[in-house]
Order: sequence, then C-alpha cells, then structure tokens
Amino acid sequence: MSKKMRNADDYIKHLYVHTNELNQFVIFSGLNSREFVSSVGQLDNLLLLKHHQTNDEDGSFNMHTRLAFIEQKEILKFAKMASDQKRDLCWMDFESEKKLNLLTPQEQAELLYIGHKKEPIRSPFYHQLQNRFVYLETKDEKLVKVYVRDVEEIFRIIVNVFNNLISVKERAASFWRRRPMSIAPTFNENDCNHFREELNDGALISVYRIEKPKVAYVLEVRNVSEYSFVDEIWDDLNNILKNGAEKTLQSTTK
Repeated sequence: MSKKMRNADDYIKHLYVHTNELNQFVIFSGLNSREFVSSVGQLDNLLLLKHHQTNDEDGSFNMHTRLAFIEQKEILKFAKMASDQKRDLCWMDFESEKKLNLLTPQEQAELLYIGHKKEPIRSPFYHQLQNRFVYLETKDEKLVKVYVRDVEEIFRIIVNVFNNLISVKERAASFWRRRPMSIAPTFNENDCNHFREELNDGALISVYRIEKPKVAYVLEVRNVSEYSFVDEIWDDLNNILKNGAEKTLQSTTK
C-alpha cells in the first residue's frame, strides 16, 4: 500500500527560513514576536525603534533617545500583544537605560534610520547597548528579519521554536491522557548543521508528529530558493509538500 501523502494541514507548523551568515541576518516567515521572544532566552529591555503605543502603563520612555522601551518584566506580555496586532514592529534589545543614555547623536540617528528604512547603515550592534538582536517585522509581507550579533543564535532560535511547540503539544496530550507527561522528544542545535546549506538558499521547514513505535516529531526541510516572494510559497504550499523533502530529521528523547 502506498504511503499517504501529507497536505499542509497534516503538519503542526511550517516555518520559512533564509539565512545570510555573512551579513548576520535571517529572514523568517511563519514566526511571530511571541514565538521569537520565547525562543531567545532572557532579554533585558527592548528599545522600540518606531513610534509605538504600548496601550498600558507598563511601557517606559527614554528622554535621551526620545524612544519608548519595554522593561524585562513586561517583554513577554508585550510580545504576545504585538503578535495579535497588524502594525509593523521594530526593536532592539539593550542592557540598561544608563548605557542607552550614552548613545551619541550619530548613533541615535542610525537607530532612527533602522526604524524608518528597516535596514542598518552599518553594523547594528552597539558596544553601549550590548544588543544581541535587531528585530524587524513587516506584517503585510508576513516577514520577520532579524540581525544577530552571533550567527549561531539563528540555529538556537530555530530549534527552540520547534522544541517550545513540542512542549506545548505534549503537555496538552498528557492532560487529556490524565497521566504525567513523559520526557518530551526534542531537537538540538547541532541538528541544524544537517540542513545548514538549505537554510542559506531559503528553506521551508515543516514538522509533524508520529506516535509509533514511540512518540516523536519529524522535521522536513525543502529548498524553496526558486520562489522570489514568500507569499508565493504559502500560496503554493500543498504543491511544494508534494515534492520529497531534501532533508528529514527526527527528534530524540533526552
């Protein structure tokens, strides 16, 4: 009997990833700000590079740069709220407001340029800020572009996005089975080396769950470099999935 072909809805998540290690950025589609923030570990503060209304009393304002910022304790709440909104989002993390106040007029102008043009004039990583990321999200184009100080962070983010998803799925399954959750299967950073070349060209990563012989998750990686626009990938998703994956990877249990 031939194996049933999966369509788009048979997968738990699809994520488009296009890395540019030389210029230290990655482009995502299928990722929102909540998923990103949940995948990068602790962030100290977020400096909002465009005019944003925080819609609550928790947002702060820096008089030196004349920009709003989000303190650590409110970051996850802010990211969840931003995920539900339709406006673009531009921010960079920074260590402390004291260091933020040391930015020169030239550096402040560079930040405004990033917020306006969604691209940096030069390296967007500042000694005073010690920022790890510059996060640029365009809702209309369904794109997230992230500049990273350390390119290895890209692969940690990808792995953590899927591992966080697996954790949620397995907790839900455990609840309905009314028994303690066993150790969830996971991926690790080294797994990304398996398909690093595909990510440099632009790849679609799709994940699905299997239950036999034991619970596991499978990543399928497909090269989609022939598509000029991300919208075309989502419009043609079922046809793309009909093609065999260039690489597959199964999760392991620690």
